[in-house]
Amino acid sequence: MLSLLYVILAGIALPVGGVQMQYLWRNQLGDVYSLGLGSAACLGAAAATMSGWCSLTVGSFVCTLICTLVCFFVTLKISTRNLITFGILFGTFIGSLGTIVVTNAPNGDLLKQYYLWGAANFNLEGVTTFDVLFSLVLFAIGLAVAIFAAKSLTRHNDGEIELSNMHKALLLLAIMFLVTSAVSICGPIGFISLGVPNLSRIVCKDTDIRKHYLISSAIGVGLLLITFLVVKYVNFGIYLPISATMAIIALPLMAIVFLKSDRS
Repeated sequence: MLSLLYVILAGIALPVGGVQMQYLWRNQLGDVYSLGLGSAACLGAAAATMSGWCSLTVGSFVCTLICTLVCFFVTLKISTRNLITFGILFGTFIGSLGTIVVTNAPNGDLLKQYYLWGAANFNLEGVTTFDVLFSLVLFAIGLAVAIFAAKSLTRHNDGEIELSNMHKALLLLAIMFLVTSAVSICGPIGFISLGVPNLSRIVCKDTDIRKHYLISSAIGVGLLLITFLVVKYVNFGIYLPISATMAIIALPLMAIVFLKSDRS
């Protein structure tokens, strides 16, 4: 039951966060992992797992928060175009630190624990009641801000207004809360925060971000649920990570949709 809860939560949090990033940057390549949030989550989880100084979830959150605060202050100083470049470089730097931590794991059991978390298969091993409550609070705050800021984000995307750097930075912080609510528990889940929002924007041409919240959430939950069932019950006797399996299932569908969209 708890696994199913996080399938639904991740299916909402990651696409909604992705839509917000695309509207914030006015760029369909916007993604919640573009600023290094996914790499930071992995670094925090790795540090927590290898050292035992805190739970995996808390370690993931703390490191992601630090990463977001760095981007928060950078957002106040540079343009959106330069922020994207900075985010890619910063994410590479954080990922390198994570690689160093993981490759120096004290023993194989800890290494296995980390990689099972990173496979994002909703096994929720080692997740405590505190972790669950903490992530639900983060999800509620992030989703509430997304709904509250919907009108201004739509107007910003349409070019009617230009959000201040402070406004963008605060929205970035809220997006981090939303995304971390899923990633800190389940591990990083690729594709869904970039592919699903773009699919939504093909299906619905309306620029009202609230409609894309709903469409992206429906597609995200449906796609993750199908993938979860395949991984759990139709796995052909091998271990199938959620992210890899979802990409295999979803990419042909997205290719068909994109081709039809270009021809219309």
